[in-house]
Amino acid sequence: MDRKFKVAIVGATGLVGETLIAVLEERGFPLEKLFALDSDRALGHELSFQDARLRVHEIKGFDFAQADIAFFTAGTEVSLLYAPRALAAGCWVIDNTSAFLDREEVPLVVPEVNPQALDAVQRPGIVVNPNCAAIQLVVALKPLHDAAGIERIDVVTYQSASGAGRAAVEELARQSIHVLSGKGPVELDGPYQQTAFNCIPHIDEFEANGYTREELKVMRQSARILGDPGIRVNATTVRVPVFYGHSEAVHITTRRPLSAAQARERLQSAPGVTVIDEPRVGGYPTAATEAANRDTVYVGRIREDLPPERGLNLWVVADNVRKGAATNCVQIAEALARRPI
Repeated sequence: MDRKFKVAIVGATGLVGETLIAVLEERGFPLEKLFALDSDRALGHELSFQDARLRVHEIKGFDFAQADIAFFTAGTEVSLLYAPRALAAGCWVIDNTSAFLDREEVPLVVPEVNPQALDAVQRPGIVVNPNCAAIQLVVALKPLHDAAGIERIDVVTYQSASGAGRAAVEELARQSIHVLSGKGPVELDGPYQQTAFNCIPHIDEFEANGYTREELKVMRQSARILGDPGIRVNATTVRVPVFYGHSEAVHITTRRPLSAAQARERLQSAPGVTVIDEPRVGGYPTAATEAANRDTVYVGRIREDLPPERGLNLWVVADNVRKGAATNCVQIAEALARRPI
């Protein structure tokens, strides 16, 4: 690719922002210039990039006309305030927040699943990076949906602390040290519950119907990304004491019969998917041993309902900060970069 691009990262000092910088370098994205932006609290902060130091600038005074593509990962309020300014300056916006999820004209894109959704977006435009748990789910289910049509998805997610940001990772570490030191009940800090050695069936706010916002995101986004509003999705999302990597226990009902062997074969040739599926100790992927710090969606424990009908069970893991956020964002940018001028 001969063209080079000027890129801005809004929220550059956050967990996803720093990972974006690393992924851009790892994947050799054609950069002309990189702008690291954040709030005034980060002024003077420096980040590592290409064996050099990248100085962080305040977003408040930034002229987005200097950038071709802007990644937004600093929270919904920041996106709502500054993304329109970026658009007005002629800059693409790839948003990793909830700011534009309710806008039907704004596509949710997972490049392995629905790259064609970008065709409807004219420059400058907004593209949304979907919910991290939904991303790994649809990457795993796309080849199965193509093969047999999915009628229903039931999923329980086991989501790591990093899904709530750097502070949550640090809080899990603090709580773990406290418990292992034999100091008695965990002293809770701020909005946190005891995540260490615990499972919390509560991510984001509760809605009137009893589901959390995180559950509704997974339910609504999965069918939308797969391009089939007829798919019924039910989700329970759980925060678990893992630092990086989300895990999902998935059950699907297909419209046409699909055996475990057929599903395994489809998944083995699917983009972005690695199958680890053997009936032995370690013959399945886990967040810590496979997913963390990798960009692949791993699938294992592939088995049919008993008795076999049209149901399949899967175990899906992926790094939520990378494939669930930073890497998927960069893949979107790569797809935009391949467009003709």
